[in-house]
Amino acid sequence: MDIYSVTEFFKWCTIINGGLLLVSSVLLMFIQDFAYNIHSRWFDISRKTYNKEIYHFLGIFKVIFICFNLTPYLAMLIISG
Repeated sequence: MDIYSVTEFFKWCTIINGGLLLVSSVLLMFIQDFAYNIHSRWFDISRKTYNKEIYHFLGIFKVIFICFNLTPYLAMLIISG
């Protein structure tokens, strides 16, 4: 596997996971009540706990996206020249 293939792999990982993060964030901003109603039917969870867990999920997703997708892609771009 050459450096071009690895760079392309990380580019597409960054695009796909960045898109998922963006869509998740936007959807949760606009359909927050609907999502809470669905989840509160499945689990006995308060609104405060639900909000905390959703923001925790998005924060962890963002950190993982930056560490494992964006940073390696930028490093590969720097290395390849």
